[in-house]
Amino acid sequence: MKEFHCGSLVPGCDWHTRHEDEAEVMRRAVEHMRVDHGEDVIRETMVDAIRSRIQKARDAA
Repeated sequence: MKEFHCGSLVPGCDWHTRHEDEAEVMRRAVEHMRVDHGEDVIRETMVDAIRSRIQKARDAA
């Protein structure tokens, strides 16, 4: 299980997601950036920043 906490990239944001598939975590995170943070263009640097912050879920074995 993988997870992403938006607050690790956008201070003060409490949004987070988790899924078994890292690609789905990435898809959800990009959509969140578009909808909630107004990022109309998701640049490669943003994708890299999100990817680097995806972690193994804390309660996963």
